[in-house]
Amino acid sequence: MSNVFIAFQANEEARPVVDAIVADNPNAVVSHPTGLVKIDAPNSLTIKRETIEEQTGQPYDLQQIHVNLVTLSGHIDEDDDQLTLSWKH
Repeated sequence: MSNVFIAFQANEEARPVVDAIVADNPNAVVSHPTGLVKIDAPNSLTIKRETIEEQTGQPYDLQQIHVNLVTLSGHIDEDDDQLTLSWKH
């Protein structure tokens, strides 16, 4: 089993995204390297637009995550409603 991960700048814009990821991925582990928020998860990690909207109370375009995105690891499967990182083929 391999981990996937995603890392964001540690700022207020990224906070609801990180909170949404943690809410939707109970196996996710959050760490805080200097200036970053890194989220690791075994095999896959899903970011859902709907959950981010619940966190922010306003519409959210998933493309907005790229503004604060630093790096990620895993195969990307993305549409308007969710972004999934995985090692599944």
